[in-house]
Amino acid sequence: MSRTEDFTKFPLQMWQNVLSKVKKAVVFMDDRCAESLHWNGGAAALLDAGARNVKQFSSFESGGVNEPKAVFVVSTLLKGRTVDILKDIISLSHFQYCVVITTVSHSVHLLANNVSTEMEGNPVFQQFEEKLCEWMGNMNYTAEVMYVPLVFAPISQQLLLTPTFANLFPLLSPDLETINAKRPEKKKFGSLPDVDMHSLSVELQIEIKSLVSALNVMFEFTSTREETFAVGPMSRIIAGELANHPQAKNRRKTAPNKASIIFLDRTMDLTGAVGHHGDNLVEKILTVLKPLPSHVTDVQVDMLELTSLQRTPHSETTLAPGCLAQTQSAAAHSLWEAMLTGKHKEGLMEVRRQLVEAASKEKLPIKMSMGRVTPEQLCSYMQLFRSNWGALESHCGVLQLGLATAQMLRHPSLPRWDSCLAFERLLLQALGDSDFPTVLRQLLPLMKPRGGEDSSVTVSRTREDECGPEELILLLIYLYSLAHEAQPADQDTEEEELEKLERELIGALTLVITREMQLSPLLQKLTGCTYPEELTTERAHSAVEDMFETLRGLSHTRDHLKQLRSVYTASDGVHQATYRPFLRQILEEVFLPDRHECPDIEHMSGGLTDLLKTGFSMFMKVSRPHPSDNPLIFLFLVGGVTPSELRLIKDTVATHKTGTQVLVLSTRLLRPTDIPELLFATQRLSPDIGI
Repeated sequence: MSRTEDFTKFPLQMWQNVLSKVKKAVVFMDDRCAESLHWNGGAAALLDAGARNVKQFSSFESGGVNEPKAVFVVSTLLKGRTVDILKDIISLSHFQYCVVITTVSHSVHLLANNVSTEMEGNPVFQQFEEKLCEWMGNMNYTAEVMYVPLVFAPISQQLLLTPTFANLFPLLSPDLETINAKRPEKKKFGSLPDVDMHSLSVELQIEIKSLVSALNVMFEFTSTREETFAVGPMSRIIAGELANHPQAKNRRKTAPNKASIIFLDRTMDLTGAVGHHGDNLVEKILTVLKPLPSHVTDVQVDMLELTSLQRTPHSETTLAPGCLAQTQSAAAHSLWEAMLTGKHKEGLMEVRRQLVEAASKEKLPIKMSMGRVTPEQLCSYMQLFRSNWGALESHCGVLQLGLATAQMLRHPSLPRWDSCLAFERLLLQALGDSDFPTVLRQLLPLMKPRGGEDSSVTVSRTREDECGPEELILLLIYLYSLAHEAQPADQDTEEEELEKLERELIGALTLVITREMQLSPLLQKLTGCTYPEELTTERAHSAVEDMFETLRGLSHTRDHLKQLRSVYTASDGVHQATYRPFLRQILEEVFLPDRHECPDIEHMSGGLTDLLKTGFSMFMKVSRPHPSDNPLIFLFLVGGVTPSELRLIKDTVATHKTGTQVLVLSTRLLRPTDIPELLFATQRLSPDIGI
């Protein structure tokens, strides 16, 4: 077994702790844990382990008269709203045996209860066990409370996600203003890199410490001694917590396996996250198909074509959707890997090949065709399986991935992907020739309501490739993240011109949003309105103004770096201007043959030896730890990773042929529209931790 396999199997090992408790129990689970389970075998794993039923963790659920045992799986502190829901469910049921499993460690519970010192045993959990017995109505009944880090989802052999921390995102300039507003004048922070752990909100501290506790258990389970590195302000805080984690000191003394972990802020490169240059099948599937309800990563796949049902307005609710998480089938798993980390065309060819192979195994009358892969061709193959229950069951995973691909290819919004890509390329070339306001002004003609100025024109009549408000917002983020790459101009004149242009853009984008016939999920989160009737011009204008406040700071996210300050290569007259992914630059620095020390990849000291080395290095040459010292490197992208970046990492590592393995960890698998939500609509400083 390779070292990376030890880690990709770790999440399933943690779920074994739950499976061992669920026999003859009704299981109540919150959405975040359900998403983790979704990629670790799904509800079927619980039922196969003997669970009687699986229900949502909600005050509106309860156990039956003949269900004496319950297992609760939650991703939150055992405080506040979580306690209220537990009490409601138990009070409405007839339980005699309750097990509560939380993904928040006991040490973090102590912090949440304002206890600063470590205590023997688990007193918080023991007290909660007594409460559970009280709610069950008999102190002689059985109650157990335990910590299990069920936060990891093995998306592929190369990627582990943490759905529980999907909204954890690096801080931005407006967050610095919020933090400074509560501090005395002499103690205000000058920039985001100055912010420390103790200046963050209690909620954010708890979230970071919960993540670090889970990482520590993972390293403990795999007997790993890690060297910790960081790039970016938020990554520095998280890496510092891991390096100084009190429970990790003994592990590091004896652990035989070595690894490096590099935490990297997503804000170091937003261009790559919102751009449409990704030549990847999964990236487009995630973008155009609807998300699976209450999930961050997976999507709904319409299964109607595999049945004899007629398409009606109600057929969507008649048939359960398929999904991308196929953990049971080896063929589907290999197809998913090819789709996730391969090129778009390679992925399409593999989808077709696997469908042909599946049909041939079932001796179905398939007609072979070569050349371009079309949605019609894929659907014709899949319809052969219709009503053939044995074949459907045997190849269900491959068929769901095939349907997802076909539905993406014929989705009406797909042409907008190419429109955005074309415009991004134009903007990229213009940056090398003009100042920023001149380049930004090129977006103004696009800022018009869909279907033209006449608001009576319905959305159905708009051109398929016409940019809507989501695409316009993505283009704004793309351009502002590259603002400092533009040609310099007279500072006073540029600032005045930019201020005037931004007022025009704010007004134009406000009009675009208020003319929408339906509010997309992103616009609902940005404006706080569910329906267009609720959305006033004032409310839309205020939301757009706040958005521009955040946009202005995006060009300064790399200002604190000494070397890797640019993701742009200007045209030299022969070659066009290009985007240089920050991730590739980091990996190239890591794999440099001379082990050159990059000043932007900061090693986080975890003990006295490291501190002494740092001190001695001021007046003598001292060898500091380097990420490439170890045979395994973790890249932890705080704020999300795109499928295209997974392929970039895979290709870059393969090019350098060092023998080092790289495993990617991240908070979520990004679609471009996730970034505006994380930038403008997420409470970064006050995450929801269930209190």
